[in-house]
Amino acid sequence: MQKSWRRRFHLPAVIGTIPMILVAVGVFVIGIGFSVLWSFTSSKLFPTYDFVGLAQYRRLWADNRWLVSVNNIWFFGLMSITCNMVFGYLLAVFMDQRIRQEDLFRSIFLYPFAMSLIVTGLVWQWALDPNLGLQEALRNWGWSSFSFAPLVSAETALYALVVAGIWQGSGVTMAILLAGLRGIDEDIWKAARVDGIPTWRTHMSIVAPMMKGAFATAFVLQCVSVVRVYDLVIAMTGGGPGIATSMPAVYVIQLITVRQNVGQGMAAATMMLLPVLVVLAFSGILLWRRNRLREAGA
Repeated sequence: MQKSWRRRFHLPAVIGTIPMILVAVGVFVIGIGFSVLWSFTSSKLFPTYDFVGLAQYRRLWADNRWLVSVNNIWFFGLMSITCNMVFGYLLAVFMDQRIRQEDLFRSIFLYPFAMSLIVTGLVWQWALDPNLGLQEALRNWGWSSFSFAPLVSAETALYALVVAGIWQGSGVTMAILLAGLRGIDEDIWKAARVDGIPTWRTHMSIVAPMMKGAFATAFVLQCVSVVRVYDLVIAMTGGGPGIATSMPAVYVIQLITVRQNVGQGMAAATMMLLPVLVVLAFSGILLWRRNRLREAGA
């Protein structure tokens, strides 16, 4: 019993993780707790403890700007996650062909993820600026009637954000899924070829289901990237034109710093926390089921 306990809790490792545990509890857990607490108060410029129940949440869901932000984050999230997963897998399949200069291509595909979202937003803002970017370049080359300025239109600005998000996130998805592909036993590919199964069907019916762990990791990472899209929006559009590209993170920061309404801002931040908790719970359940199945098989 004592040996089993020592095997599970290696004392030097536990001592080494104490600072990280203290930071996680002090910064994240306590910070989240106070955020939820202040969402039930009438706090304005400074936090107070004048509790008003669910009043801040009722005001929040009656605010058209918040509703637009929620719709935008759902659209941005669904589009960027879906495209990143699809393009990331296709890139991983391409890289798995043992191509020449694989390291060079991997570096190129991963480079956008290595840059901060602020830099990504500025790069795409300049590229899509009608006076500096693609439109101006093509007009200088002779296409004087060419028009392409998605950031100045409320109907297309959100699509430009999606493109920037895909450019930034597909590379890291490729790296995760490529690691999963490289973990597939070569005998499976040989057996599929012997049975005459088309390559695309081998990927869809055999290989992809065996990569559930890699897909889950990439999915959780993409979900986290969607929630922290604040930097990209501020650098690229500032939430405009108007409120066309406003996101919940932008709404929260502006509500607290500009409109000086801490209570409602904390209510919005708490609502942002809920989908993150759902994703974490979902991944935790999958991990628990996988461990149970492994133990049952053993």
